[in-house]
Amino acid sequence: MKRFKILKSLVIDSIRTTTHGSKKYHLWMAFLTFVMLIGMYCYSIQLKHGLSVTGMSDSVSWGLYISNFTFLVGVAAAAVILVMPTYILKDIDFKQAVLIGEGIAVSALIMCLAFVVADMGGPSVLWHMIPGIGVFNFPNSMLAWDVIALNGYLFINISIPFYILFKLYQGKKPNPKVYIPGALISVFWAVGIHLVTAFLYQGLQARPFWNNALLGPRFLASAFAAGPALIIIVLAIIRTYTAFKIEDKTLKKIALVVTVAAQINLIMLVSELFKEFYAPTHHSESAYYLFFGLHGKTALLPWIWSAISMNVLATIVLSIHKLRNNFKVLFFACALLFIAIWIEKGFGLIVPGFIPGSYGKIVEYTPTGIEIGVTLGIWAMGAFVFTILAKTAIKIETSEMRYKKLDY
Repeated sequence: MKRFKILKSLVIDSIRTTTHGSKKYHLWMAFLTFVMLIGMYCYSIQLKHGLSVTGMSDSVSWGLYISNFTFLVGVAAAAVILVMPTYILKDIDFKQAVLIGEGIAVSALIMCLAFVVADMGGPSVLWHMIPGIGVFNFPNSMLAWDVIALNGYLFINISIPFYILFKLYQGKKPNPKVYIPGALISVFWAVGIHLVTAFLYQGLQARPFWNNALLGPRFLASAFAAGPALIIIVLAIIRTYTAFKIEDKTLKKIALVVTVAAQINLIMLVSELFKEFYAPTHHSESAYYLFFGLHGKTALLPWIWSAISMNVLATIVLSIHKLRNNFKVLFFACALLFIAIWIEKGFGLIVPGFIPGSYGKIVEYTPTGIEIGVTLGIWAMGAFVFTILAKTAIKIETSEMRYKKLDY
């Protein structure tokens, strides 16, 4: 009964916290709400007319939705970069940022699930995967493994921060024996969700572009580059506009992780390019289409070469110690790297896998306004959820929000 009262108090205080703020905060939330409403309108059109309103077709059946899903799985997995040194290695420099990182992971996973629902056409088709009603097909289906991995990781990233914040809200110290086992599991689970997603593509024998032994490791490298890059940008914004101060050395340590991951990701890219083009076969046609175009079809050329240029530039900048320690340069390089990996891991991975088709036909894919609207709406929803989580967590972390023994 007492815990219920505390929980009720926490909910009321959280609502009060997230509904009050500065003018900039309210403008930010209003903007996100407006974008979400646009996304909902576009999604209502998709529900009415089906996936025919998207740029996807029988030839290219995965597009902008699955591209964002694949990228965001990596962003979610990147929270382990902060979880492991904080909870397991006891590195206090990461402690300030870990709950923010887990908030990003939760938001990214919610967006992942939303993109999957959007790609399936609507939530009404999900019953096909419900055990006992539909066919879950576990353990044979890699998709079933992916569903378990994503939802399990979401549960872990909600439960651990909630326990810690719930204790801090009461003015108590969280018991490490309670959350450390979960943190250990989350480390392995984070690697697992990305490997399972990579295996989902690698297991499709008819798509040689994805039949690459480096796909799984490269997924991890790009995730540990893009995810922490986003965390650095978010932490920079938080320490600028809130009372929650992040130490310079925390940003510098995360930046070092981003740098190493970006370098490994670039090395793997060069390895893939060598494999595809040094001794090309008919299986290299998808890569040729992506990087040089095929039979006059060049829709992805501006995207992939822009991504590679930004990737190389960002990695070079981050690799120079003096530039990396200049925070303005660091934030620019992180933003550049984040966008580059979003393009490369999105359009650069998903779409070429379907081109050319099974009979050699080239059908190019271009997302429609409806797809872009739904995508922006889901990203806005993720930012909205993260803002609420971060604002509540910061208030508790800074001791501004504490349980008062009052009758609610």
